[in-house]
Amino acid sequence: MNWFKKSNTAPKTDEELLQLYLQTNDLKFLGDLFGNHSSMVYYVCYRYLQEPELSKDAVMQIFEELVLKVRRQPIKTFASWLYVLSKNYCLMQLRSGKKMQYVHLDEFVEFPTGLHQEDDNLKEQELSTLENCMSKLPEKQKQSIDLFFIAEKCYKEIIEITGFSMNEVKSYIQNGKRNLKNCMERSRDEQKI
Repeated sequence: MNWFKKSNTAPKTDEELLQLYLQTNDLKFLGDLFGNHSSMVYYVCYRYLQEPELSKDAVMQIFEELVLKVRRQPIKTFASWLYVLSKNYCLMQLRSGKKMQYVHLDEFVEFPTGLHQEDDNLKEQELSTLENCMSKLPEKQKQSIDLFFIAEKCYKEIIEITGFSMNEVKSYIQNGKRNLKNCMERSRDEQKI
């Protein structure tokens, strides 16, 4: 789900697009940069806000905030910075009293036990890794996982939405969870090296 239409110029890295925007103030570059990550922003928003329309609105609001905030601080890794900006925006929405619900990510993967408040960076790293691992799932597994855990649909509803059989839905969810867990464990092992 890409919210921003990319320009027909040659593909550029996040760093190049950010520098072009900072130098020229041309929103086309910022739009391209944000477009590279708009799906991630939507999924972060959806995990926190739990409503598709609120999440879509949040994506647009985050882009508007981005126009202002991108100049205010040095950005080393745009994707990580945008993830934190998106998460913080959603947390502010939740704090503002809107009726929302939080999905516990423990349903997807096993986080290391004993996390404390000071381990927020670890949790954010885990969430970023989860986003990356979700994007690597086969499409049917990803769709089933999204519907079951994120949209909180039952098997019957998933069958109606996707046209999959009951056995396929169960298999896609079970295999998707296993693949996510394996991907997360590989990522943790790679980070230790």
